[in-house]
This record gives sequence, C-alpha cells and structure tokens, in this order.
Amino acid sequence: MAFGIYKADNGNITGFSAPVQPDKGLSRSNTPRVLLANFGDGYEQRLADGINVLDQNMTISFSTRPKAEIDDLVAFFESLKGVSKFKFNLEDSNEGSSTETILCVCPSWSQTWAFDNFYTLTATFRRVYES
Repeated sequence: MAFGIYKADNGNITGFSAPVQPDKGLSRSNTPRVLLANFGDGYEQRLADGINVLDQNMTISFSTRPKAEIDDLVAFFESLKGVSKFKFNLEDSNEGSSTETILCVCPSWSQTWAFDNFYTLTATFRRVYES
C-alpha cells in the first residue's frame, strides 16, 4: 500500500473499511523556514526557524469516484475543520515498498462533478509535527 489516509487514532475513515487510496501523481512542495539577517555588501546570515523547519504541502486527488465515496471524504474533512490531524502514509521512494507515516491537516479541498454520479475531489494536505 503506497498511500493511505487514516484517522489519527489509527482507525479507518468513517464510511470506509480500509485506508482511503488517493490517485497516483501526488505532488509535494517543500519550503524551509529560515530566519534571514541581511547586512551590507551582500553579506547575510541564515538560521533555521525552529526544530521542524520544513513546511510540506501535498496536493492529493480522488478522480472519478462514486458520489457516495466523495461525500464520505468531504464529511471526513469537514469533521476535522482544518484543525484536527490525521495520518497519511507515503511510499518511501528510497526503500521501494516501505512507507512513511506523517501527520497532516487538510486546510482546503474542492469537489467537481465529473459525469453521471461520479465526482472528483482535490485536497491540500499540510504536514504537522506534533504527537
């Protein structure tokens, strides 16, 4: 299993009997938080801003899924309100079949009607560093 979304208490998302699998093609952006002091003549000093300085955002899609599945995902994200965290499994590209579990919040999502009774959901996950 390469990807999967779980509730923070290790259970599956309500309405699903297994971890929810997003589409392939996950996009992840990384931005280090750096304190910067500029001095004259182009001289600068940089310092990592905190312990976990890497801000990570991922864009996830669930394309052309039955409306009921998308409705369950939307209900899950709405219940978290962009505040509560959940677990997300990422495939570790260096290890092949191993996975890394990270904690995320979902600050935004949108759904699109694809056709008939099928919808697409796109969500942004933001990694959080807490227990």
